[in-house]
Amino acid sequence: MKDISVKELISSRKYIPVDVRAPIEHKDSAIPGSVNIPLFTDDERQEIGTLYKKSGEKAAKWRAMEIVAPKLPQLLSEIKDLKKTGAEPVIHCWRGGMRSQSVALFLEYSGISAYRLEGGYRAYREYVLEKIPELLPHKAVVLHGMTGTGKTDILKVLQEKGYPVIDLEQMANHRGSIFGMIGMGESRNQKTFDALLFHRLTEITESNYFIVEAESKRIGRAAQPDEIIAKKADGIHFLVKSSIPKRVERIYQEYVHPFKQEVWFEEEVQEKVTKLLRRIPGDAATSLRLALKEKNYHELIEILLIHYYDPRYGHALQEYPGPFLEIDADVPDVVAQLEKKLKLSLADSNYGLKIGGKGY
Repeated sequence: MKDISVKELISSRKYIPVDVRAPIEHKDSAIPGSVNIPLFTDDERQEIGTLYKKSGEKAAKWRAMEIVAPKLPQLLSEIKDLKKTGAEPVIHCWRGGMRSQSVALFLEYSGISAYRLEGGYRAYREYVLEKIPELLPHKAVVLHGMTGTGKTDILKVLQEKGYPVIDLEQMANHRGSIFGMIGMGESRNQKTFDALLFHRLTEITESNYFIVEAESKRIGRAAQPDEIIAKKADGIHFLVKSSIPKRVERIYQEYVHPFKQEVWFEEEVQEKVTKLLRRIPGDAATSLRLALKEKNYHELIEILLIHYYDPRYGHALQEYPGPFLEIDADVPDVVAQLEKKLKLSLADSNYGLKIGGKGY
């Protein structure tokens, strides 16, 4: 059995992390790309924990042995099968304690070479938090724009083309607004967000800048590092502009059209709009209630844009002194338009366009 460091794990593609913690622990905090082969189910983990508190360590260890013993052949076989992919499994639990040590020893006794992550997931988490500020490229390119201007779509196209995009909403699994969870499932917690951010930063280490959307500090359940906020404030700023009708249609196609037949949709929209009604001026609030009642979602979206989102975003935009390079999102070549201005801006700033070792 050999212990390897977090740095060794992430700097080599030959390793695959194997998390032997319970599924609930893995869901809460996992190394990206790791495989969960748990020693205990969630219920078994709870049972052992309760027994430990009531009857002490010896009783808990004995019960753990009773639970694990019948599972060992299958568990070891699953880990052994991972080797067929050419990767070396690296066993870990929370802090490199009894669970990962036991599995690694059983692998060794079975004639299977075993690696164990020194310090477990906790060491990985500490490493990530330490390295994120160091890995951030020097310059930020920031996309601003009112709700519905298509900033996220632009980011996705740029990332597909190889640009050093950091998609914070994707990492948080949240669109960053009160309607941000519609159709998205569960938003990610801080640990998962940080792990995904770290992973992305390791992919763009050759770039001396990164492209990001002008999100507020908190996105769903996660918060951006202060270092990103600071770099955005001193970045190159683009303002994506679009007409109200185009913005309404984009929002409708993203938030309404795919989900309007779902049983939960009307109730969720009702709940969100009700929370906003007190912030909408009198006549507009009356129109909003009517649009909600009649399920006139295009009208509903337009009222919310004009009387809620645009004023809030306009206020937030004042935090950035500019200047802003304007981009028209309603033209077919919006990405090409942005690329042209981006190249000129980076050249003027002496940052070049080094992306993944390539020049653009």
